[in-house]
Amino acid sequence: MKRIINTFLTGCILLCCNLCGQGQTKGISGDYKQIRLPQLLKEIQKQTDYRLFYDPQKLDTLAQNISFDNQSIEKVLTKAFAETELVFSIDANKNIFITRGQAVKTTLPQGFLPAPGRVTAAAGQRPIDDLDAEEQDANRARAVVDNRLYIIGDKNQPASGNITVTGYVRDAKSGEPVIGASVYIDKPRVGASTDQYGYYSFQLPRGRYILNVQSIGMRDARRQIQLYSEGKMNIDMEGQVLSLKRVVISAAKVNNIRSTQMGVAKLDIKAIKQIPAVLGEVDLLRAVLTLPGVKTTGESSTGLNVRGGSVDQNLILFNDATIYNPSHFFGMFSAFNPEVVKDIELYKSSMPARYGGRLSSVLDIKSREGNKKKFTGSAGLGLVTSRLNIEGPLIKDRTTFMAGVRATYSNWMMKFLPDEYENSRAGFYDANLNVTHEFNKKNTLFITGYMSGDKFNLNNDTTYGYSNRNLSLKLKSIYSNKLTGVITTGYDEYNYDISSDNNPYNAYKLNFSIQQYYFKANFNYYINNKHALDFGFNTLYYKLKPGALRAVGEQSIVIPETVSQEQALESALYLSDKFNVNDNLSIEGGIRYVLYNYLGPQDIRQYAPGVPRTVDNITDTISYGKNKNIQNYGGAEFRVSARYSFSDAFSIKAGFNSQRQFIHMLSNTAAMAPTDIWKLSDPNIKPQYGEQYSLGLYKNFKSNTIETSVEVYYKNIRNFMDYKSGAVLIMNPHVETDVLNTKGKAYGVELLVKKSTGKLNGWISYTYSRILLKLDDPIAGENINQGNWYPSSYDKPHDVTAIANYRFSHRVSVSLNSTYSTGRPITVPVGLFYYAGSLRTLYADRNSYRIPDYFRMDFSMNVDGNHRVKQKVHLSWTFGVYNLTGRKNPYSVYYISENGVVTGYKLSIFGAVIPFINLNLKF
Repeated sequence: MKRIINTFLTGCILLCCNLCGQGQTKGISGDYKQIRLPQLLKEIQKQTDYRLFYDPQKLDTLAQNISFDNQSIEKVLTKAFAETELVFSIDANKNIFITRGQAVKTTLPQGFLPAPGRVTAAAGQRPIDDLDAEEQDANRARAVVDNRLYIIGDKNQPASGNITVTGYVRDAKSGEPVIGASVYIDKPRVGASTDQYGYYSFQLPRGRYILNVQSIGMRDARRQIQLYSEGKMNIDMEGQVLSLKRVVISAAKVNNIRSTQMGVAKLDIKAIKQIPAVLGEVDLLRAVLTLPGVKTTGESSTGLNVRGGSVDQNLILFNDATIYNPSHFFGMFSAFNPEVVKDIELYKSSMPARYGGRLSSVLDIKSREGNKKKFTGSAGLGLVTSRLNIEGPLIKDRTTFMAGVRATYSNWMMKFLPDEYENSRAGFYDANLNVTHEFNKKNTLFITGYMSGDKFNLNNDTTYGYSNRNLSLKLKSIYSNKLTGVITTGYDEYNYDISSDNNPYNAYKLNFSIQQYYFKANFNYYINNKHALDFGFNTLYYKLKPGALRAVGEQSIVIPETVSQEQALESALYLSDKFNVNDNLSIEGGIRYVLYNYLGPQDIRQYAPGVPRTVDNITDTISYGKNKNIQNYGGAEFRVSARYSFSDAFSIKAGFNSQRQFIHMLSNTAAMAPTDIWKLSDPNIKPQYGEQYSLGLYKNFKSNTIETSVEVYYKNIRNFMDYKSGAVLIMNPHVETDVLNTKGKAYGVELLVKKSTGKLNGWISYTYSRILLKLDDPIAGENINQGNWYPSSYDKPHDVTAIANYRFSHRVSVSLNSTYSTGRPITVPVGLFYYAGSLRTLYADRNSYRIPDYFRMDFSMNVDGNHRVKQKVHLSWTFGVYNLTGRKNPYSVYYISENGVVTGYKLSIFGAVIPFINLNLKF
């Protein structure tokens, strides 16, 4: 007790001494004439124990007369700064911070720091008391990471000017790259977006910054960095399940405003999986068809018509490999397993200079690399297909793999077809294998393989089969903080065959194939925050086998026949520069020079000048030896786009690009079919050439949660492929006599309204577009529609699509898809006449009529299992209805002459309500 009393008395004495000392604090005194602020502050510091912090360069230098008489530090500074914009703040440790315009906060707001042993819940999250220990530990760890100071570079290394900061942004759970993440500094406003490998690069002056990282579907991350010299900052982001009532404002949402590119659409696999699809199978290409400016000719066709372009004018890339036929099962499904795909990027305009060889669009599909942290997998069970996907690390933190396979068991559905098709069969499969190996921090190897196959017959008559084979090797290297490169080489193959053996005397097999080898070298050089170069070269070797017919069996009397093989070399050099003139104006310009060489061995037919090109007008045939250069085509292609931002939520863009195409699909059907022929440009068939002009307005509303855009375009096309009436394309050794080189024009307007957040989200797109052709060549041998403009077979002026998703909870959501479009053009018989003693049909002008308009509505419901972290298998169900209204949309209208009477028929692919159910598993 005595010890306690002594301690208490001692404390009281010390407290009184301290209070007395404070009461005796001496004020500041002085009388100064024509003194400047820097010198005055030094005089003030001498008379007090306060420490003053300020930037001498920001102080006013005007001299003043001022005097003090035993006044406090607060009064002295208030009087000294009375005629200036300077303000000051004093903290509890007697530190004074002098700034201009805005005072420094010296205390944290109430509740900013959690109580000891407790983590505070963010707005929209569960109360912290409801969090389990694992979540609390994760939140504490996240707070430590976000508030830790990261040192970049060597502070002893001198650095003048701007310093380059680079790094990777990856998913913390799987280790996969986060594509398109925004990495930026608020002040100064500097930033970049990650590329397809999650890599970013930008420049900053030496100093301390807060680095912000944002990506849709990921939890925002930030890093406090102290930048001394060049270095790397790798960032891991966590996935996020958002509260249904929470609105997330993300810098990534203004990419549509800030980027220079226009006519570009991006879809991630999460958005694609919400769209109802036929028989419940997630379909990537049908998701692309919901975007403005993208159409198709019919119900079961996955061929794309982009801004008036034909199906063959689209370059479809899957991990840099060219896919010539991207469909399965009569065109009902796309050929890409949704479980291995990461995202899709469609370029309708402002194509980057590294792409070429097609007139209308580039569809770039990227697959996932695989989980780098642990072994995982997924599986799906549907009415007609099943799929399995496995991924994981082979060597920890260095080598990963992903393998996926999908197959069908659809033959049971054929039993529901009419009796004449009761013996029909159909099946398909596709398989993917990706391996990623990191040699070191600067070099990574990617090996990707893909194969698919289809085989079907109707009424056991003719069997059709086609397949894709693709293999690519890609080496990504970081040569310096400013220079990166990707070297790619690979092999693509597309085959199809038609066979029939019902009649042993007419049994045959017809083969066709495309083989191509390619090499690409793409480099990015980051000069500074204003200039970024993209340059490189690529070469592509084509080898086509246009057709080989052979007899099957000893009894067959079919005469073997082979159309001469073709080969060619297409090479290109390109350079583009993205120039950020200022915060509001950005310009991206590029040039691509392409050279095409048509090679022997080949026999080239010569035709009489000034007369129609027919077999009767062949004047000579010139033979060229193996690898002999026969014909050259080429020239410069230009890509220019510009963006001016009036604000963070409104911008205007304009663009121009020109393209050449040297390979053509010859088809007398409106939709893509496995029997389509591909043909290389030669001395008689010229390459197609197109120019596109585009203009767009982009505006975001409600804190960038609603995106709107309006784009208009106009295209000129030369040497557009069309065909003579009754053209023969298969096994035609002189197919140029049935091909017409027309000119075309396409124009249109595209509107998009998109909402990506909240319980109700989705988009509405509207497209008005026209594609018109004209043949006025006097030596064509045929005059179509008297030389006037006529619509192509896929001209569909109006197209409206609405996608609506509503999430009731984290487990239950519904989706509704509606689409309407104008019917496509057809040529119809309008009368009968006698000629040469027989009755013949008189047809109207080409494509002067249309089939009925198209309308369809689909519905689906997704039900997820619980979201517990610790469970071995996650289950989810998808229920739905395709063609909810049961409308019999016409796929085609055709006419048959029966007993002297011409009768019209309408063919519908899905003329009824089609329910579906899918079970999905993740493990």
